[in-house]
Amino acid sequence: MAILVLSLIGVSYTANAAVYFQDEQQEASFNQYKGEVLDRDTKKPLVFATLSLENTNISTISNTEGEFALKVPKDVTDGNVVVSFLGYKTVRLPLAQLTDGNNKIFMEVSILELSEVNLSVPKDAKSLVRETLRKKGENYFDDPTLMTAFYRETIKKRRKNVSLSEAVVNIYKSPYNTDRRDAVQLYKARKSTDYSKLDTVALKLQGGPFNALFVDIMKYPEYIFTDESIENYDFDFVQSTRVNDRLLYIIEFKQKDWIREPLYQGKLYIDAENKILTSAIYTLNITDKDQAARLFVRKKPAQASVWPTEVAYRVDYREKDGKWYYGYSNVLLEFKINWDKRLFNSVYSMTCEMAVTDWEKNIEGTTPKFRDRMKTSIILNDEAIGFADPDFWGEYNIIEPEKSIESAIKKIQRQLRRSKNQGGTSAP
Repeated sequence: MAILVLSLIGVSYTANAAVYFQDEQQEASFNQYKGEVLDRDTKKPLVFATLSLENTNISTISNTEGEFALKVPKDVTDGNVVVSFLGYKTVRLPLAQLTDGNNKIFMEVSILELSEVNLSVPKDAKSLVRETLRKKGENYFDDPTLMTAFYRETIKKRRKNVSLSEAVVNIYKSPYNTDRRDAVQLYKARKSTDYSKLDTVALKLQGGPFNALFVDIMKYPEYIFTDESIENYDFDFVQSTRVNDRLLYIIEFKQKDWIREPLYQGKLYIDAENKILTSAIYTLNITDKDQAARLFVRKKPAQASVWPTEVAYRVDYREKDGKWYYGYSNVLLEFKINWDKRLFNSVYSMTCEMAVTDWEKNIEGTTPKFRDRMKTSIILNDEAIGFADPDFWGEYNIIEPEKSIESAIKKIQRQLRRSKNQGGTSAP
């Protein structure tokens, strides 16, 4: 899915520092709380845990090491920080209890006793996964659908933001019971890059919104669980939990010990009553860094060695009138660059995520002409030249990278409605 492209850049770019990345100004107006989210029993990091300040749109997620950085305006001094993660008890902490660094937040697994589970438990976890995949035509959208989605790519050098690309796209979603691929059309896009922080390398992500879209396991199982590849995994019931009064089986999967190629490991959250995948969180096995580099690095400077240190995925589904659909996904890629004649290496992280902001049935089943569709090889950073269409985006960013993309949805919807009222085209 995600292919990383690296290339040398010229000195002329070093002055192209966007106003968004004025870290000194941000630090002057925000308090930043850093720390880790961990499993209380195993002390393992929880990837993509959500932290939010109650009754505000201030939120963030933990990275692949369970680390987080929550920025709060200095004039906000009280309130509760809510920490949530699928299958765990929600934690509420007074903001005043957090320090500016080294906060360790431990979460307890939310386990249901078997006596609470009135449904018959499947004989084995793999059978449940197979049944869930087979029922996609029954449980997920079976009509062509036109979705509006907000997409974002963020690149950080260690903890500093160096690049941000944002886009609103139209997704022509084909029914889940067909093998026809989805079509994507770019509606609005913009970017901001501070090349002075990029170590004379430009980092680009090939695939753009398709990287997030292809994490839709139920639509694209071929990227993780084909009829053949599913045999390469061990599946186990971990525990059961409830989310919004819905009983979920949690299934842990990992590649078999004798498999040498890099495969995935993680957790599937499956509705116990109707056999519906509601969420999945998983990572790629990148123990063999040379193999991993060949998977992700398409092009790089000759004097540099590049390899990923962590690759993580998340997908969440939503329900409407008894049918489920793709709602949100996230891909996190962390990697190192070693230079031949430098003492220290560079550490970067690249995140792409997409959230559906609105959808409607595509009654006619129409799709854009091929020349108007985004290609799966697109590099959004090349397409989004500068801050395009300031009337749409406004003077400032719709959303900061530290905040959850979900908190942008209402603003995006408002901008789309205003754009349509002013005579804009293409937006659903």
